[in-house]
Amino acid sequence: MTEAEALLQRWVRSIPDWPEPGVIFRDLTPLFADPTAFGEFIGHLVGAAASLGPVDVVAGIEARGFILGSPVAERLRAGFVPIRKAGKLPGKVHSMTFTLEYSQATIELHADAIKPGERVLIVDDVLATGGTLAAASALVVESGGTHVGNVLAIELPALAGRARLGDTPTIALTEM
Repeated sequence: MTEAEALLQRWVRSIPDWPEPGVIFRDLTPLFADPTAFGEFIGHLVGAAASLGPVDVVAGIEARGFILGSPVAERLRAGFVPIRKAGKLPGKVHSMTFTLEYSQATIELHADAIKPGERVLIVDDVLATGGTLAAASALVVESGGTHVGNVLAIELPALAGRARLGDTPTIALTEM
């Protein structure tokens, strides 16, 4: 077991039947609350991101992707852009609707957030069915960015989300 896996096994809570019956929610808030563990964890994400080459922009998916992506961007000396739920960003946006494990959702990105050719890393907490990450990737490409990869805390392999991501490099620090 890697140090990152041990850290996540220690700090992540599994909450059954939330937000609806049959879903197990992976709660990272205990990890976020401990400054030492959180700093160590961000270091693991940065290390994974470094293996993907240079990054100009880190995109974080609402909401836990904001918490994780912002410090990763700062450590990589890259910009940060939020990918938000529909209706949360002012101005012109690119929009993508997709299917989640238990519902449907739409995410948006400011149309001018990514300059053509910028190398974009997407950071989020969990890879489940892959719908959110695939939609975020499509938004990056629609904006003219080069999607260099995804870095995540947790992958739920039973839900086969990686299959929706094509050949995009995707690094999850642990599986649950």
